[in-house]
Amino acid sequence: MASTAFASTTRQQGEPKIITASKQMKDLFAYASRVAVSDAKVLITGESGVGKDIIARYIHAHSLRRTREYVAVNCAGVAESLLESELFGHVKGSFTGAHRDKLGKLQLANGGTLFLDELGEMSPRMQGVLLRFLENGEIHPVGSDMTSSNVNVRVIAATNRNLPEMVTAGQFREDLLYRVRVIHLHVPALRDRREDIKPLAIHFLNHSGKDIALTDEAWAVLERHRWPGNVRELQNVMEQISSVATDDVAVDVAQLPHILKSTGQAVLPARERRRQLADELFQAIVEGGYSFWEHLHPMFLDRDITRHDVREVVRRGLSVSRGNYRGLLDLFRIPANDYKRFMNFLATHDCRPDFREFRNPTTKMDRRPVVKFPGLRPTRPVEQPDTDVPEGESENAAL
Repeated sequence: MASTAFASTTRQQGEPKIITASKQMKDLFAYASRVAVSDAKVLITGESGVGKDIIARYIHAHSLRRTREYVAVNCAGVAESLLESELFGHVKGSFTGAHRDKLGKLQLANGGTLFLDELGEMSPRMQGVLLRFLENGEIHPVGSDMTSSNVNVRVIAATNRNLPEMVTAGQFREDLLYRVRVIHLHVPALRDRREDIKPLAIHFLNHSGKDIALTDEAWAVLERHRWPGNVRELQNVMEQISSVATDDVAVDVAQLPHILKSTGQAVLPARERRRQLADELFQAIVEGGYSFWEHLHPMFLDRDITRHDVREVVRRGLSVSRGNYRGLLDLFRIPANDYKRFMNFLATHDCRPDFREFRNPTTKMDRRPVVKFPGLRPTRPVEQPDTDVPEGESENAAL
């Protein structure tokens, strides 16, 4: 079920290449073909990495709007303060940095399809703004007194969150859920359609340009793996295999990435999977030799991880540095002259935990123990304050 890649560009056209051998996915695409001809709003659910964006592109490619724009917006990849401008546009001077008028993604998608990825990450205020548009079609650019209501766009949304549970918890608007879930498609996890693993793996290997073969034992390991990251994880693993494989020797179990050699993996609850992902990302940086900019940053921009995941990695770093943001530079392999850029990135994308809860973990603010990782020690004593923050910002800005 996947295309050549999980594309992250904003404006896309063309039908994605579909690769599947499973009945579940064949039935899903058949249903998607039927609903594509209507203009009804669609909600696509499923775990991270299953290819929800591929389903959205497939629906657009089979709709009457296929010759018009397909515009994608990652709600988790845009700071909450900028998401309204991203969707509805803004006028010159409406906020700092607004040097010219700018059309929003809704205007750019006029006549076509707007895909809202990670809808569950949208703030309550933005949920209300989106609901107003879905109810009356009004476009109100940020900073403008003018209202335009002549936008004709089909909205497809996707999320890996349980929106009904979020409604019960008061985190998501029930009326918005009803608006976006006119048609509901759920994409099954890769572990629930194991017959797709081998054809997808071969598809990804073919893109390496090498003639790569795997032994039967290696294929057995791949097919036994739980794939918590789903198709996106499979694609990443195939890229790793391609980088070390040669044309003349079949890849054996010994050449497989270490993560595949763990057997008997349990399927964890979603919250535990996110916690485990944050641990793995953190360890990849502090123990695996990667830097923040070369590992986490591109994954965030490509929508492989959310701002919540980045925030959790930063939290683990602050547990080691005892709340010292400057202490994260060595830990995350960030050059000293990149400190302001790093802090501004965290603030812009709402990824900055409050440093104070890590300064004294025995206070009432946070009684949890400091997270410890093998071989790591706090980078600076607790009593030594970290007052050097980007110009014009306080240490706990943009929490």
